[in-house]
Amino acid sequence: MIRFIDLFAGIGGMRLGFQQACDSLGIKSQCVLSSEIDKKAIETYKLNFNDQPTGDIREINIIPEFDFMLAGFPCQPFSYAGKQQGFGDTRGTLFFEIERLLKIYQPQAFILENVRGLTTHDQGRTFKTIINSLENLGYGIHYLLLNSSNFGVPQNRVRIYIIGLLGKKPKITLNSDRGAIDSHSFKEKLYQLSLFSDIYSVVKVKDILEDKVSDNYYLSKKFEQQLFDAVDGEFEKLHGVRLIDFRGGNSIHSWDLGIKGKCTRDERDFMTALISHRRHKEFGEHQDGKSLTIEQIKTFFDHENIENIIYSLIEKKYLKEINGKYNPVSGNMSFEVFKFLDPESISITLTSSDANKLGVVQNGKPRRITPRECARLQGFPDSYILHPNDNAAYKQFGNAVTVTVIQAIVENFIKHNSIKETTLFPRVIPILK
Repeated sequence: MIRFIDLFAGIGGMRLGFQQACDSLGIKSQCVLSSEIDKKAIETYKLNFNDQPTGDIREINIIPEFDFMLAGFPCQPFSYAGKQQGFGDTRGTLFFEIERLLKIYQPQAFILENVRGLTTHDQGRTFKTIINSLENLGYGIHYLLLNSSNFGVPQNRVRIYIIGLLGKKPKITLNSDRGAIDSHSFKEKLYQLSLFSDIYSVVKVKDILEDKVSDNYYLSKKFEQQLFDAVDGEFEKLHGVRLIDFRGGNSIHSWDLGIKGKCTRDERDFMTALISHRRHKEFGEHQDGKSLTIEQIKTFFDHENIENIIYSLIEKKYLKEINGKYNPVSGNMSFEVFKFLDPESISITLTSSDANKLGVVQNGKPRRITPRECARLQGFPDSYILHPNDNAAYKQFGNAVTVTVIQAIVENFIKHNSIKETTLFPRVIPILK
C-alpha cells in the first residue's frame, strides 16, 4: 500500500494519474489527505473520489503518515534577497507549505507540477530557490519538461514536473521533450515520420470529438453567418484559424467578419496587408506595429482607389489616422470562438479563461468544443464526472493537470526506484506551528 497526499488538488488530475499508475503496476494506493480551497473544484473532486478535500493547507493541523506527495502548486513571486548563493527565500509563498510538510514528514518521494515559466521566472532564481530548498531537505531531484501531446492526448501543453526521492537522486528514463511548438509544426513532424513508416498512430483533435453535442454548443446564427461570409461559405477553411485583430497569418479579423460594418474585398485586403507589413523593420524599429504614411502603405498596397478605401475604413472605425499616419483601431474584439482547432492536429494549451472559446468544424458545421472534449484533451477518462455547471467545468479543465502525463511519470518512477510501503496503520503526526 502506497499512501499519498494530494495538495492544491484541483479536480484531482494528479491523484487520478497516480492511482491509474499504481493500478497498472498492481500496487494498492490510498489518498490519506487532499487539500483544495476552490469550492466548485471541491464539488467536482467529491463527485469523482467520494472524498471531501480539506481546505487551506496552511490551516491543516494533523496529517496521517504518507509515502508520496503530489502537488500542483501555485507559483507566486519569490523574493530575491541578493544572498551570496544567489537564492531567494520561499517564506510567504505556498511552496513554503510544501517545504514545511516535507521537513516534518520526510515522505519517500514527491511529484510537483507547474508551468514551464517557473524555470525562467526572475531570471531562473525562483527555480534555483526551489531546487536548493528541496535538496537541503535531503531529496535528490530530477525534473522534466514534457508536452502533453506526447502522452496520448492532442494538446500542446508544456509543463515542468519535479520528482524527488529521499536520500538519493531518482532514476527516471523519461527525457524532457517540449514537443512541437504549434499545430502546424506538429503536422509537419507527422508528415516526416510517415515517410519512414506506413503505421504511425497518434491522437489528433478529431479523435476526441463527441459524435453528437447539444445545440447550445453551436454558434449563434449571426456569428455563423459572419464566418460563412468570411470564408466564402467553406467552413473547412476555419481549421487552425485564430480570430484576432493585429495579427496576420492564419487569422480572421473583425473586418473579415464585418463586426463594425461590412467590408469590401479591397478593404479587407488593405487591412490584412497593413497589419502584416506595419511590423517590418524597414518602417522602423522603435516599436512593434508602426503607424504608416500613405506613401509607405503604397509600397505594399498600391491600389487605384486607396484613398476611398482608407476613408471608408476610417468611417467604419477599423482604421484611425493621426498626423497623416494610419494604424488599425486598438482594442480586442470578443468573439464566441477565438480559435478553431485543426481536427488533423493538436489543440493549443487549454486555459481556465479561454477553454470555453475554442471551436472546431465538425460535419461541415462550426461549434464550440464541449467540457467533455476538454476533459479528453487533458486525459480524463469518460467515466470522470463533470461539474454540472459548464462554466465551472471549462475553468477546471483549463487549470487541470494532464492525467496521462502523471501516470507515465509515476509508472516510470516506481519501476526504476524502490518505494517501501507503509504499515497497515500509519501514525498520525501533528504539525507543530
